[in-house]
Formats: sequence, C-alpha cells, structure tokens
Amino acid sequence: MLLLSITDLIARFHPVLVHLPIGILLLACLFQWLTIKNRYLFLQPVIPAILFWGMIGAVASCISGYLLSQSGEYDAQLVTRHQWLGILVAAFSFILYVLYKLSLNESWARWLSVILVILVTVTGHLGGTLTHGEGYLTSVLNRDEKKQTAFKPIPDIEEAAVYADIVQPVLEAKCYSCHSAVKQKGKLRLDSPESMMKGGESGKVLIPGKADESELVKRIFLPLGDEDHMPPKAKPQLTENEVLLLHWWVSTGAGFDKKVKELTRTEKIKPVLLSLQSGEGSEKAATDVPGTPVDEGDLTVINKLRQAGVMIIPVAQNSHYLSANFVTAGSVSDSVLQWLVSLKKQLIWLKLDNTSLSDSSMNYVAACMALTRLQLSHTPITDKGLVKLQSLMQLRSLNVVGTKVTIKGILALQKLAGLKSLYVYQTGVNSSDWDELRRALPAAQIDTGKYTVPALPTDTAVIRF
Repeated sequence: MLLLSITDLIARFHPVLVHLPIGILLLACLFQWLTIKNRYLFLQPVIPAILFWGMIGAVASCISGYLLSQSGEYDAQLVTRHQWLGILVAAFSFILYVLYKLSLNESWARWLSVILVILVTVTGHLGGTLTHGEGYLTSVLNRDEKKQTAFKPIPDIEEAAVYADIVQPVLEAKCYSCHSAVKQKGKLRLDSPESMMKGGESGKVLIPGKADESELVKRIFLPLGDEDHMPPKAKPQLTENEVLLLHWWVSTGAGFDKKVKELTRTEKIKPVLLSLQSGEGSEKAATDVPGTPVDEGDLTVINKLRQAGVMIIPVAQNSHYLSANFVTAGSVSDSVLQWLVSLKKQLIWLKLDNTSLSDSSMNYVAACMALTRLQLSHTPITDKGLVKLQSLMQLRSLNVVGTKVTIKGILALQKLAGLKSLYVYQTGVNSSDWDELRRALPAAQIDTGKYTVPALPTDTAVIRF
C-alpha cells in the first residue's frame, strides 16, 4: 500500500514537472539560434547546462506521466501518442546535449533544435487535449464566434428529442472535457447513454425519476468551493436554464429516446423549453452584471439555501455574483428568505415565481439592494408588498405577471430610473393605464402580454403576434 501511495504521489507531480522541460528546452533552442550572431556568442557556454537540466526534466516528466496514465482516466490511444512524443523529446534533448559536449557540428545541432521545438509543441498540445479536452489549443481562436448558448435553435420544440437535442448539448458543452472518451475523471463517461447509466468509480450518477438523489444533479447544487461541485470551479458553469432542463429530464425518467411532447411539463419548465426555439436556452449574455468585483458570498448561508431547495449558482464564470431561484424549493418561509439578506452584496438575480411569497416577506427581498433582476410572477403579492421595492435602485427587470398588482403599486416604483423591462400582463394594470405608465417610466419597456409598450420618443405600441 505504501508503494502504491508513493507512485500515486509521483504521478500527481506530472503537471508540475512537465512545465520544466518545456520552458528550459525552448530557452536552449532560442539561445542556440541567437548565437548565429556574434553579439550573442556569450550565451554559448550556458546552452549545454540548460540542455542538461531540460533533459533531466523531460525524463522525470516521462516517468511521472507514465505513472499517471495508469489511473485509466484517459483515452489510451491519445495517451500512447503523448507518451511516445514525450520520450522523443527526452531523446532529442539528450542528443543535443551530447552534440554540444563533444563540440560536434553546430549546424546539425541547430536543425535538431527545430525538430525539438516541434516535438515539444505537439507533445504539449496532446497533453492539453488530455487534460482539457479536444480543441483546447484552438478554441481561443474561435472565441468571438462561439455562441454563449449550448443549444442550436429548435424549430418545433414539441418534436425535439429531449436527450439528443436538449440534454446532450449541455453535457457536451459543460461535462465532456472531463468525462468523455478523451478523459474519464473518476472513471466516469457522460458521452453515451450506456456510460451514463454505468456510472463511475463512486457508483451510479443517474437515478431515473429521482433528480434530487442523482449525483449528476446533486453535485451541480453543491457550493462552488466544494471539491465535489461539478463542473469544477475553474470550468464554465451550467446556466440556470441548463440546470432546470437537466433536473426536469432526470425527474421525468431520464429517457434517451423520448420527445418533449411525450414528457410531463410543469408551468415552470414550459417557458424554458419555449426559449429553445429561438436558441436562447442557455440564456442571453448578461448585460446587467455589475463590473465591480465583489467578495465571495457566505458559503454556510449558500449551503443552507441549497439544502432548502433553492438553486444558487454564479451568474457567470469566475464571478461571485449570484442568482437564486426558488423553482425547486418546497416552500418559501421568512426563515429561508432572511438568509438572502446575508448575500445582499452578491445576489443580483432572484426568481420567486409561483411561490407563496407574502407582502410582509417582501422586506427581505427589498433588503437585497444589489438586485438587477426580480421575478415575482404568480405570487400573492399586492401593491402593499410592491412599494417596498423602492430601495432597489439597481433593478433593471421586474416581472409581476399573474399577481394582484395595480397601477398604484407600479407608480410607486417610478424613482427606479434604471428599470428597463417591466412585465405586467394578467395583473390589475389595465390598457387604460398605459399612457400613465409611459409617463411614469419613460425608460422602461412595458410588456402587457398582447402588446409591448416601448420606451420610444414616438410612444408607438408594437403589436406582438
């Protein structure tokens, strides 16, 4: 057991050791070509020493890399190619070192150094592919063209294949880099139905019909700093819609051959599914995320909220700003809502749709003064609760669809100069109130269901079909 522990420890040093020969050998090759010019001849004596330590680093990398490959977490064919190229790097660095020590043909040494640079580059690329997934080196070249959504527009959502058209694109975008044919972290693959059902070294990750008991879903809800949180903190995180879709798919049986029309759809998932028809399933790029960095939220509080069923996720990768969604929460009590106040600096998006939120509970919502998006649709709130939101000066979007809110409650928010989007259909706001709303909130686009009242100088109404 001790021997196994030592070999595992050496194997884990591979990511550290492998960078030494890369930098050292490239530096030696650069010096070698610089010495063509007389003014750089002073570098020549140090080249053999650099080559020696580069060679030693390459050999150490080969040994630790071989031990790491025995974990079985990587694609065998790709590992073999990476391994033999690494051995060639060590061999060529040794040949170059000998040529310099014996003061042999310098011209040969220079051209061998070109081959060494190519070998180091290709070996490093394969190593990056093993660690980060295919296309790691070239993905940055397409970053501007790459969509922020994992989905392609689906013309007819009812006929869409749930797994192939909705679930698989999410897994491919957020999970395949660690759990596919190239790399199997935890001996888990998620790139086929068979491998998903098989699970990994920790057991099954998917329990059809039981999303809250499936590791595939449970680990998404763990605190971002938790070592078991998936995807890892440094990787792109699932968006709120992606989490909802994954949770819905597992809850409805995790079928691999079902269409959307064959599965039960709750009122909460319907708008998310409809958004896929326009290719916005992973949500539009956030334009209301503050540019000022914020400290990380209290992980104890975040964990308590998640245990209460609240979905808490970062609004963007490497951001401490948070989104809270009560879609999976069993109930909304003041004891749960008061925890939000502890995250008032980090919480900017809050979804309380279809909850039992009361007017008195709005005090906790109003205390979260960094909020930029707030959704209160189909809740029992009235004008009495709405007026408490006057303190939310950062609010950009407000949804009160299906509530008892009237024009009186909306007018109480006219000091919120930043409010850009207001959704008020199926409320006590009537068409006769439109002109007054436009005057009170000239910068806001007011959605009344059948009509959108835009903030335009002409004050024309655009009919929505």
